[in-house]
Amino acid sequence: MELSDIQTFAAVARTGGITRAAEELNTVQSNVTQRVKALEAEIGTPLFERHSRGMTLTAAGKRLLPYAQKMAALSHEAVLAARDDGEPKGPLAIGSMETTAAVRLPPLLADFHRRFPAVRLTLRTATTADLVAAVLDGVLDGAFVAAPIEHADLVAISAFREELVLVSARRWTSLKELRAGTPESGPTALVFRTGCTYRQRLEQIFVEFGWPSAARCELGTLDGMIGCVAADMGVALLPRAVVERNTMIGSVSIHALNPVHARVETLFIQRRARHQYSALSGFISCLKTDEDVIAA
Repeated sequence: MELSDIQTFAAVARTGGITRAAEELNTVQSNVTQRVKALEAEIGTPLFERHSRGMTLTAAGKRLLPYAQKMAALSHEAVLAARDDGEPKGPLAIGSMETTAAVRLPPLLADFHRRFPAVRLTLRTATTADLVAAVLDGVLDGAFVAAPIEHADLVAISAFREELVLVSARRWTSLKELRAGTPESGPTALVFRTGCTYRQRLEQIFVEFGWPSAARCELGTLDGMIGCVAADMGVALLPRAVVERNTMIGSVSIHALNPVHARVETLFIQRRARHQYSALSGFISCLKTDEDVIAA
């Protein structure tokens, strides 16, 4: 069983398709297809169901995935451990939710760059679900995700605490007015794609407000989402700090929520590993937190 085949299988499982997996692995689609077929031939059973919307795991693929994740991550960890001489340097791949990257990370990344200029840092934004999978697969060395996260192979550090708020167009000055002035089905929910923790929480809020069947509109960028809110296309659930620092703050209204819905913790997660290499240790040392390390 070739390690490259296992890594390719894990990437297709995580991204849900050949095209996105090829982009992530920096290779051509035909190579991804060939490696998946080779692995299926070696194991003797299909690992994916092919359909028009992409690829999903078969029962056999689901059983293989945890082992593939561990093999890919252990290979990545072994290379890093062998190269690590105690001096923070070389590549470091960090992931983050887009909202965290927009507001919380710039000072942290600047501090890290000043202290460890020999480290080649890359930052990737995605949903919490995708970031967790990428850390487990060894594609990312660590990531900022929304709590709670429960996985035996992960360790988490409390990084930030956010207050989530409902954001609407400026003309809606209160939640009462918004609820009275929108259709019975509710306003359109402006959300990031499936796997976003804030999306899940907004959907819970809509159920409580009596809007379970409200329309959803997926958007790919934070600025695009706030711009659509300002244009009265719908409402969004975002951290207060993100909205208040946005240039369009004067065009939207911020609505406070019950603490049960408003409070959210951002965690920095990494794989539970025998060796924590120097570049990642340096990054963690820059995190401004008083919290203890906790098991995810």
